[in-house]
Amino acid sequence: MNTEYYDDIVIGGGKAGKTLASALVAAGRKTALVERSLTMIGGGCINIACIPTKTMMASAEVAHTVRSSAVYGVKTNEFTVDLAAVIQRKRSVVLAAREMNLHNLEAALGKNLIIGTARFVDAKMIEVTTVEGNTRLLAAERLFINTGTQPLIPPVPGLKETGFFTSESIMELEQLPEHLILLGSGYIGLEFAQMFRRFGSRVTVIGQSEQILSPQDPDMAIALQTLLEREGIEFLLKATVLSVVRVGNATKLQIQIANRAIEIQGSHLLVAVGRAPTTNSLNLAAAGVVTDASGFIPVNDRLETNIPGIWALGDINGGSQYTHISLDDYRIVKANLIDGGNRSRLDRLVPSCLFIDPELAQVGLTETAAQQQGYPIRVVKLDASAIPRARTSGQTDGLLKAIVDSETGRILGCSLLCHAAGEVISTVQMIMQAKLPYTVLRDGVLTHPTMTEGLNLLFSKL
Repeated sequence: MNTEYYDDIVIGGGKAGKTLASALVAAGRKTALVERSLTMIGGGCINIACIPTKTMMASAEVAHTVRSSAVYGVKTNEFTVDLAAVIQRKRSVVLAAREMNLHNLEAALGKNLIIGTARFVDAKMIEVTTVEGNTRLLAAERLFINTGTQPLIPPVPGLKETGFFTSESIMELEQLPEHLILLGSGYIGLEFAQMFRRFGSRVTVIGQSEQILSPQDPDMAIALQTLLEREGIEFLLKATVLSVVRVGNATKLQIQIANRAIEIQGSHLLVAVGRAPTTNSLNLAAAGVVTDASGFIPVNDRLETNIPGIWALGDINGGSQYTHISLDDYRIVKANLIDGGNRSRLDRLVPSCLFIDPELAQVGLTETAAQQQGYPIRVVKLDASAIPRARTSGQTDGLLKAIVDSETGRILGCSLLCHAAGEVISTVQMIMQAKLPYTVLRDGVLTHPTMTEGLNLLFSKL
C-alpha cells in the first residue's frame, strides 16, 4: 500500500478541526482532513448538538407562547404540535449548515477531504478505512485530533436490552411521547425536558445528584427547578436507577431514593447523563498517546498531547464541552503554529448558557467556588421581575446573581437566569476580561428598556 504524505493531518472536522484545516491550507501546508461520515460534516455542533437542539427549542418556545397567548391579550383557538413537522424543520436547518460546510471544505481541501474512519499506525501515520471500503495510509509530521464525543450510556441492568433514546436519536422521533422519562439533570437533559414538556409530553427527570445542574450554586439551581416544576416537569433527585425493563408499550424503572425503592414507568426513555470521548476506534496506543480514566486525551496548556507532533482539540481533550471552546482551541493552535504567537488556554474566561426559557448563563466563579478559593466576596442578587424590559415582554421569571471581590471591586463571577441571559452575559464577560470594576456596569449608560439594563440594577444593589 502506497503511503500518502502530508504536512498536516486533521482527524475530525468539528469546529476546531474544520477551521484549522482550512487555515493550514491557506498557510501553504499540504493538509488532509479525515471525517468519518458525510452526515457529520461540520462536526457535532451542526449535526447532533447545538444547531438541531436550538432549532427544536425554538419550536417549543413558539408552542409555549401560543399556549400562553391569552396573557398578552391575544386569544387563539386550540392548536396542535406536529412533531414530524418540527423534526423536518430541524433537518432542513441542519442540512443547510452541513452543505455550506461541505462546500467550504471542498473548496479549501479538494480531494484531501477524506470521508472515512482513521486509526493510528504509529505517531506519524494513520490508516483510513474510507466509506467506499478502501484503505489508505496517510503520514504527516503533525497530527490534530478533533473527534469529539458521543452519548455516554451508564451500566444500568437491562438498559441496553430495553431500547432507549439518546440526545441524538430522540431528535428523529416523529411521534410525541405520552410520558418521557429522562435520565440526567444536566444541561442536555434539562433542554430536552422543557422542550418535550412544551410539545405536550408528560416529563419526569431522574437525577443522581442532590440538585439539578450540580456545578451551579444551590440558589440558582433551586430557582431554575422551581420554574421547570411550574411548567409541570417532575423531578426525582438523589436517585439511583437499579434496573430497566420494557413491558408492552411501557418502560419500567426501579429506582432507589434514600431508603425508599419505587417503580416508575413511561412510554419513552431518554438517556442524557453526559458525553463520552470518541477515541475507541483511534488506536491511540499505537501512537503512544495516553488517555485518562474516562478515555479523554490530556493536553498541556498549548493543547499538545504527551507525544510531540500530536495535538488534541475540542471536546476530546476533556475540557469544557462547548463549541466556543473548540473554536478557541483552534485559535491557540493557529497562533502558535501559523502566526508565530504564543497563546495558551491558561486563564481563559469561559461563558456557558443553558438554552431553556428563561436562559441560564454563567461566567467566572460561582459563589461556592469563590469561597473555596478564599476570595473576600460580596454577593448581590436581583429578581428578573425588577427589570422593566422583563415586565413589558412578560418574561419576569428568574434571578440574577453576581460575585464581586470586596477588595478590588472586580467581578469574579455572574449567573443570570432570565430572558436573553445568553446575550446579556457577554457584557459582563467583557468587563471581567478587561479587569474593570463592577462600577462600570453599575454606572454605565445602558439602553432602556433592555434586559442588559438589568446589570445597572443588579450592581446598584452593592
